[in-house]
Amino acid sequence: MLRQLIICGIILFTVVRSGYAQDEHLQKVQRVLSSVPLFDGHNDLPWLVTNDLDAPGDVSRYDLRSTTIGHTDIKRLRDGMVGAQFWSVYVPMEAVEEGAAKVQLEQIDIARRIIRRYPDVFEQAYSISDVNRIFGSGKVASVLGMEGGHAIENSLGALRSFFDLGVRYMTLTHNGHNDWADACCEDSVHGGLTPFGIEVVGEMNRLGMLVDLSHTSPETMDQVLDAVTAPVIFSHSSARGITEHPRNVPDRILKRLPENGGVVMVTFVPNFISQAPRATLDDVVKHIEHVVDVAGIDHVGIGSDFDGIDSTPVGLEDVSTFPALFLELSRRGWTEEQLMKLAGQNILRVWDKAEVRASQIQRETEPSTATLRKSGK
Repeated sequence: MLRQLIICGIILFTVVRSGYAQDEHLQKVQRVLSSVPLFDGHNDLPWLVTNDLDAPGDVSRYDLRSTTIGHTDIKRLRDGMVGAQFWSVYVPMEAVEEGAAKVQLEQIDIARRIIRRYPDVFEQAYSISDVNRIFGSGKVASVLGMEGGHAIENSLGALRSFFDLGVRYMTLTHNGHNDWADACCEDSVHGGLTPFGIEVVGEMNRLGMLVDLSHTSPETMDQVLDAVTAPVIFSHSSARGITEHPRNVPDRILKRLPENGGVVMVTFVPNFISQAPRATLDDVVKHIEHVVDVAGIDHVGIGSDFDGIDSTPVGLEDVSTFPALFLELSRRGWTEEQLMKLAGQNILRVWDKAEVRASQIQRETEPSTATLRKSGK
């Protein structure tokens, strides 16, 4: 009941603010986002708070109850009907020089302090059941996602410790290679994954941590899909078949997703979605529909990258604008069932399968003791 009252109020506000008529499409979006959490795959708010020029790292001074300098605050999250969020706990590649695991712990601390500071709005989720319960209570289910496998410092023990703190996906690389996986945006050094990289992926499956292939090279994507026993995600990537960019997913990888069960969470990063001077909401729609055309409706989601980008598509300026995307898709003929899958059902299905698979593996297998040899292999 609380969720329905909140959504009704948000819908009314959206209608008044944006001038939408009370038509069948708006009613459809209301029903969809009342019943399924809009689950965004990637928001960099913790990193923005870390680097806020006025109050770097000061969670208490970056007040989400007021209008912030970025794309995210509480009012705009409510206007955007966000029901669940993967908060990115990103650390740059340069953090390796001072100790990437230490910097990663600091970022996790920032994210968890943000969540705890607003207990009436956020609650950390560790499982699918947590997400459903928190969403039903009217709060934003808040999940941590690590961006860049360099942060584990080649330690499976560190990986397990990050999982214990609530990390539920890890992007295997950022834009540069690490010691065991090739990234999207440099010439290959490993040819994809090393044997230790395969151990990392296997341990993630054993834990129930989602393997995130955003930022990885196509060779890494292929080899991960060969190795995993649970569905993968792309937390914030778009379709290379629409925009030729190394951060996007090639069609040959999209065609493998039905067998794996994974999901591409289409991002709003302007230069990933359009080569024109200004990207628009329509460009995002093109990428979403391309993923559906190639991989199927069960394999698409949303991964905005808000607060991690300097510019945004016209019509998708901040977290308050998510409903405009769903309204446009409805007007293009998307059914309620299709919109529900995009909003959250697909990523929740993937996470559920990862949890089930982890339970099976844990009954049969002890934690991996693999280490990375000095040769890098």
